[in-house]
Amino acid sequence: MAGLLLGRTAPGFVRPLAVLPALAAAVLAVLVAVRHGGGKPIDTATELTPTGSVPIELSLHLDGFAVLVAALVAVVATCVQLYSTAYLREDPRYPSYAALVSLFTSAMLLVVYSGDLMVLLVGWEIMGICSYFLVGHYWETEAARSASLKAFLVTKLGDVPFLIGLFALAADAGSFRITKILGTVAAGGLDHPTLIALLLLAGVAGKSAQFPLHTWLPDAMAGPTPVSALIHAATMVAAGVYFIARLLPVFTASRAALVVMAVMAATTMVGSALAALAQDDIKRVLAYSTVGQLGYMTGALAVGDRGAAVFHLLSHGAFKALLFLGAGVIIHAAGTNSLAAMSRMDGLAGRIPDAFWTMTIALLALAAIPPFAGFFSKEAVLVAAEHAAGGHSDLAPSAAGWVVLVAGVLTALLTAAYATRLWLMAFRGRGAAAPDHGREPLAMTGVLWLLAVPSIAFGLAAGPLADWFDGKELTPTVTTSVLGTGAALVGVMLTWALWQRATARAAAGVRNGAAVPASVAAAESAAETPEVAEVTHEHPVVPAAPAADPGRALLGPLHRHAADGFHLDAVYDRLFVRPVRAGASLVRFLDREVVDTYVRGAGAGPRLLGSLVRRAQTGNVQSYLSALLAGAVVLAIAIAVLANLNAGS
Repeated sequence: MAGLLLGRTAPGFVRPLAVLPALAAAVLAVLVAVRHGGGKPIDTATELTPTGSVPIELSLHLDGFAVLVAALVAVVATCVQLYSTAYLREDPRYPSYAALVSLFTSAMLLVVYSGDLMVLLVGWEIMGICSYFLVGHYWETEAARSASLKAFLVTKLGDVPFLIGLFALAADAGSFRITKILGTVAAGGLDHPTLIALLLLAGVAGKSAQFPLHTWLPDAMAGPTPVSALIHAATMVAAGVYFIARLLPVFTASRAALVVMAVMAATTMVGSALAALAQDDIKRVLAYSTVGQLGYMTGALAVGDRGAAVFHLLSHGAFKALLFLGAGVIIHAAGTNSLAAMSRMDGLAGRIPDAFWTMTIALLALAAIPPFAGFFSKEAVLVAAEHAAGGHSDLAPSAAGWVVLVAGVLTALLTAAYATRLWLMAFRGRGAAAPDHGREPLAMTGVLWLLAVPSIAFGLAAGPLADWFDGKELTPTVTTSVLGTGAALVGVMLTWALWQRATARAAAGVRNGAAVPASVAAAESAAETPEVAEVTHEHPVVPAAPAADPGRALLGPLHRHAADGFHLDAVYDRLFVRPVRAGASLVRFLDREVVDTYVRGAGAGPRLLGSLVRRAQTGNVQSYLSALLAGAVVLAIAIAVLANLNAGS
């Protein structure tokens, strides 16, 4: 609030006011995590207001999951606020942006620390409205307005059954407090566990961008890149996964719900990885990557291992924040977010060495190459799936384990492939020299190196973290290590080979004067978001030439469909949008032509009668007396006629 008030009168105070509270929250969150030390859960509560039925309490619940996720949220938010001071230094709406980021962060912390579902719902919905404003930050453009509205509506579509599920859960348990709900579940007190679990899963699918409600997340890239880092790494999409982890016994009470969750996770993982291979916008590649990694977390929950899910959530939060903030540096320097355009720039890696090295680290973590953090956390998911597939889990059916395991290994190959494609096209381009604008601001590059540390070393915490969670081992096994790492290496080598062939063909096309295909030019144009013109330098035009894209050769005829997200938006348009618009047109017709006709008639009748009466009011006394006399004569005649008729009868 202080930043908003001082934004115009004292702009120099806005940036410290944005960074310092986030930094204080990060320090406190880390101290709370250290003091807790993975010990016994801490609960405290006070009744907010008497409701006459199910009470609503201001309840806080601190356990190993909560304190570690809160530390991640606060640290990433601090990095985003610090990074934004340089990235958006010329933005006139920076004060409102910084205030919304702070509100966004506090809402996620409320979700993490809350021990009551109604209080958790408050933070859940605040994040929804904050995402609407932040994604629509460049509201002057149609793309930003449409993306913000789509994000809001799709997540609200999931929130409707989610709210119904919360009320049904509280009705069975007699409380909104999470500890009491879990006690009821343990005692077998849920009357409709499958229905409740599926209703809650619908809300999680919307918030955490899982199939089929994931389509809003790639379009949300119309907002500023630091916002994307915050949404993808530590807030919003992580909230759904964390919610299931907190209430996992509710879902494990229904084996059918776990199978549905496993199928949803598998579809999300594979579909998003294929789509990521076909995107030209560097941020959309990372967006589909987030969808897929959230699929891994959901898959771990589907096989009943919330420790593996939250471990991957923490690991992913570090390297995904690094990827988005590094992408911001690339966009800032290259003047485009089109990978095809970057592939025609020579020497971009040398212009931004900090982003090059840290992005390389983050992409290795994303591809789950040992010994980076992503390897250990992804292996924990595969180990949990292998355990369930072998029938060794008391919580999840083996079918769910097989679905998650097969999809997880296939996605490991595809993830390594699109991570390699991004690295090659962004940093190994050939063509005109990349523009040189000197070193990027320290506020941006320093944050990258800070996030690179956990992206490298966080996997080493796999052993100690087991004590913070449920005590299950999070270390890899030989089987999953061979499967996961082998698949990743196949993806890397295959993409490298296809890139070399594509590069040779592109060079031959340049020598022969080949034109850029219309589909490539259209993709490059679509990749240019409003942010590019806002935050980048002036750049010379990159000469048009064929782009060396290994994704086209890897996907073949599937590329066109994957680039369009497998046309899910078109399907939703035909199934939902068009019928709703047709219904709205019918309602508008009935309202204007039928209801309004009656309304207009109700007013026109008295108005006509009034006009007739008004004509009789001439102000002439003789006319009034004549009319009175004529009326009296008529009445007298009428009375006489009636009397004769009565006498005759």
